[in-house]
Amino acid sequence: MPEAKTRALTFDEARRIVIQTTRGLTRSPQTETVPLDQVHSRILAEDLRADRDYPALRRSLRDGFAVKASDVPGTLRVRGEVRAGQGEQRALAPGEAIEVMTGAPVPDTADAVVMVEYVTRNNKGEVSTEQRAEPGQFINARGAEAQLGSVLIARGTRLDASHIAALAMCGHSQVSVYAPPSVAILATGDELVEVSEQPKPHQIRNSNAHMLATLVAASGGRPTVLPVARDTKEALRPLLEQGLWHDMLLISGGVSAGKYDLVKPALKELGVEFQFERVRVQPGQPTAFGRYKSRPVFGLPGNPGSSLITYQLFARPALEILAGDANPILPLLWAKFEAPFRHKPGLTRFLPAILNEDGQRLRHVSWQGSSDVPALAQANVFLVADEDRESWEPGDLIRVMRKP
Repeated sequence: MPEAKTRALTFDEARRIVIQTTRGLTRSPQTETVPLDQVHSRILAEDLRADRDYPALRRSLRDGFAVKASDVPGTLRVRGEVRAGQGEQRALAPGEAIEVMTGAPVPDTADAVVMVEYVTRNNKGEVSTEQRAEPGQFINARGAEAQLGSVLIARGTRLDASHIAALAMCGHSQVSVYAPPSVAILATGDELVEVSEQPKPHQIRNSNAHMLATLVAASGGRPTVLPVARDTKEALRPLLEQGLWHDMLLISGGVSAGKYDLVKPALKELGVEFQFERVRVQPGQPTAFGRYKSRPVFGLPGNPGSSLITYQLFARPALEILAGDANPILPLLWAKFEAPFRHKPGLTRFLPAILNEDGQRLRHVSWQGSSDVPALAQANVFLVADEDRESWEPGDLIRVMRKP
């Protein structure tokens, strides 16, 4: 690790170090029980196992007639009908068929379903078909979807709508999930004022703290915004100490190499062990990552664009791991440029862009750098310009990252 601390890493290297380091932290996530309708996007804290076979009986996959495959083609007596929700039926006699609806139980001796479109009825209570049937045709066997006790959702899964359906199917009105990690957010800088204040020309409102708090909550954390730290050691140190009591600490600003960039030295004095202090990305080169006991610590650059992108690349996976997510991922899409694009190689650049509603056509949003919040707000994705490529022509593919 010493080499990684002293050189600028690629964003892939830095992200890998964050994930590996955070996974190695000795921390036992707390759990809580939450009503089913409140667990979307939460992390499951225990395996969900099937409480019975699914389906619990053989059932039809089509509207049609349950038959013995050996009786068709031919003409069969219709014994009656069965709908979804009715109980199991007695066995079919030779030459019999029973009309079944989708989801209805299939009698034991029936081994196929002939679709209603392929039969002809007569006025004698019979149906005829010229179709052959294979054993098992259009029948969902008992336990075909899941068997009693099998794992349907593994612990550590972030719950989506399909998982909610599985939990409800198995009778879980309450669910054990991991409790949200506590994340302290500390913005630094003499230039910052509160959102409610009217800034003077040399001041800016503290937008980063609110942006990061929103990102933390969306990633499964519980944000705590600390007071702004002014650019003195005396103001900074007690707020850093306060932040280090939380499960994770995010600092915005004060991480470059200027005279008043005091965050990294102060964190080192407090015992933070840095894993890296620079990444070959733009915006966000001065991003730093370290650990304090069992807690991840991130120093993010102060401009909003830098904070947003470096949070998504590095802090988000760490928080997701702390929240119990087994496999944090960075979803990237591919899109085609609709106009030429160039950049200077050497850094991976994450630049604001607009992806057309068809999900294919991409155009770069002109911006004035990572402090340009209006351009960030206009974009709906970030294009990912690889560090070893200089230009793209119309129609060329490039990776894009969704805006969090």
